[in-house]
Amino acid sequence: MSYQNVKFPENSIFLVTGGAGFIGSNLCEAILKLGYKVRCLDDLSTGKKENVDLFIDNPNYEFIKGDIKDLDACMNACGGVDYVMNEAAWGSVPRSIEMPLFYCANNIMGTLNMLEAARQNKVKKFVYASSSSVYGDEPVLPKKEGREGNLLSPYAVTKRADEEWAKQYTMHYGLDTYGLRYFNVFGKRQDPNGAYAAVIPRFIRQLLHGEVPTINGDGKQSRDFTYIENVIEANLKACLGSHEASGQAFNIAYGGREYLIDIYYDLTKALGINVQPNYGPDRAGDIKHSNADISKAKKLLGYSPDWSFERGIKEAIQWYRENL
Repeated sequence: MSYQNVKFPENSIFLVTGGAGFIGSNLCEAILKLGYKVRCLDDLSTGKKENVDLFIDNPNYEFIKGDIKDLDACMNACGGVDYVMNEAAWGSVPRSIEMPLFYCANNIMGTLNMLEAARQNKVKKFVYASSSSVYGDEPVLPKKEGREGNLLSPYAVTKRADEEWAKQYTMHYGLDTYGLRYFNVFGKRQDPNGAYAAVIPRFIRQLLHGEVPTINGDGKQSRDFTYIENVIEANLKACLGSHEASGQAFNIAYGGREYLIDIYYDLTKALGINVQPNYGPDRAGDIKHSNADISKAKKLLGYSPDWSFERGIKEAIQWYRENL
């Protein structure tokens, strides 16, 4: 792994909000494997108890059940912490269109609470999850920081607002913040269930259970699918980022481009299942094409992703076969 040799001061303490979720639990696992202490803050609204149970017997792991909408809970969780990885948020573009007020309260006010708690507790670095959705209807590929379009969903608005608030905290309070614009992350422990499940785990689950998956749109939409190990690397390296790089947002992806219909048939082939998909309407607020320019993260954070889509999807399929 490109992050195995990342070094922090001895006895460093990390706080991972949303640590019971897909990305958060993988971050907790990586930090523990590196030998550092990690505190998980999660209200278990979308995170899973089993993702806490995985580590609860590790003496370097602490779980706090709490909500980032509660400033007191954020203040308590940040006490004595060196590095914050703020992953707590509600995802899904379509769901955000149905629940705009909740998304504002959770994704914007929750992040603002965490920024304030980190500032007051003199946290060294604040790394937070942003999203490729901030590029909106900007058509030029690859997507490059500083060239954003009109936002297409309340979810995208929340992530853009988080970036602006983080910039304010760097500018006025000297808190080093680093926004990571994730591009379609996939991998182990990503939830395959529910109406808002991400496409790769949903397809795998449906195919393994004899169901016929539905592709929204014509299947010709493209994505820069990013394996979870690359995201772990980005978070850890951002925690070591320079002050000069703070207050900014960075594309975090592999830099590839996969078409949804091709992924579908790759999955059926890998699973040995010959099923033609159904086709449904386009999802509201979705971006048609997504591909990242990752040169800024490489230059300023030392980000060097070594998990291609092909390598990652093999690992993901194997995990779901063993765990579904």
